[in-house]
Amino acid sequence: MSIAASPDALAFDDLPSLARASVPDHSTSYSQELALWRERMPGGFHWSGLLRRGNSLRITTHGPNANVSALFYNFEERSERYNMPDTLKGQSTAYLRKGLVCYSDMGRVLCSVADSSCTWHDTIGGISDAAQVDRQYGAKRYQEHRNAMHRNARDGFLTQLGKWGMGKRDLVPNVNFFSKVMVDEDGNMKLVPNHSVNGDFVDLRFEMNTIVVLSTCQHRLDPGPRYEPTAVELMCWRSGTAGKDDLCRLSMPENGRGFINTERYYL
Repeated sequence: MSIAASPDALAFDDLPSLARASVPDHSTSYSQELALWRERMPGGFHWSGLLRRGNSLRITTHGPNANVSALFYNFEERSERYNMPDTLKGQSTAYLRKGLVCYSDMGRVLCSVADSSCTWHDTIGGISDAAQVDRQYGAKRYQEHRNAMHRNARDGFLTQLGKWGMGKRDLVPNVNFFSKVMVDEDGNMKLVPNHSVNGDFVDLRFEMNTIVVLSTCQHRLDPGPRYEPTAVELMCWRSGTAGKDDLCRLSMPENGRGFINTERYYL
């Protein structure tokens, strides 16, 4: 990971006030009354939008065994995007949970996992594609089945990326919120069943202006024979960015440096 600042090179309080003037820190906790917008996302659908620095997005499941696949891109410079290897090695983990962050390939923090009822969000399982969905659930095309068609995450991602001038070359390893993948002694990946329940949530606080791409298709490793993706609710509110005592900033030294890189970007 390319992070220039040494652990003691620049403390949060040493940053000029201009870096944080337009976005308050010390994030405001989730509250329905603070909602900027709210939207229900059906199972098997895809969505994209701009989440601005200082806003948070709560994703809440509307049923068990939910999966929300996600990609993140810097709105101002779209060649900068979520980097799975840097996110994992920089935080000595194989999965995301409360207190961790999503790094870009420039060593900046795109978003923080400010809160979550799930203790494990998959980062290695990948996404479904059309061939896998047809093989597992049977083919159902739009021409015959309209909105009851069988969708896959890869095609959904590409549809949404096209709206922002991006395409196949911009597909990168993603996050699968609410899913847990374990690897056995032979190196086989398996989805842990019943990991999420109705009402589980994750709060993503955005530290950069970020294009967010989501899919609610079933996890690629879901062993079930039935096509039954779970719906979720999206709720955005004005939270502010990470304060100097924020859990995500203090969870490990690497994250402190990542936040400094992010704040320098907005000087």
